[in-house]
Amino acid sequence: MNHEDYMRMAIALSEQNVAEGLGGPFGAVIVKDGKVIGASGNKVVPTNDPTAHAEVSAIRLACSELGNFSLEGSVIYTSCEPCPMCLAAIYWARIDKIYYANNKADAAAIGFDDQFIYEELERPKSERKVPVVEMLRDEALGAFKAWEAHEGKTHY
Repeated sequence: MNHEDYMRMAIALSEQNVAEGLGGPFGAVIVKDGKVIGASGNKVVPTNDPTAHAEVSAIRLACSELGNFSLEGSVIYTSCEPCPMCLAAIYWARIDKIYYANNKADAAAIGFDDQFIYEELERPKSERKVPVVEMLRDEALGAFKAWEAHEGKTHY
């Protein structure tokens, strides 16, 4: 299989999601060493989970398949340019490359506009729509200090 074949799989998942009324028109496929290790459509509606975008759902499946939180050496094919949350998840999973079909302007044109999130991230915390308040930092630092000193920690 080649890049176009994997992208067509992601697109087919997005189309299946619409046809079956499962949620948004998004699909994602993760490939490592020529093998599909995770593939999913958007699962937000059927799971009542706002984080269950196609990319995140595929990452969860791929990590489960490999038994590892790192997807280093893999690539992801998404039917649409990843939103900020999915892009962050892709980075955290250490996926090597992203291929996408529709872009964020295409998504915005059908009601999936993430521009407000990009704008919110640029605002000072005091001006964001969702209030952000720091509290009990000194107490919380105890866990960080324990982590820093823990010899058996797993870095991720």
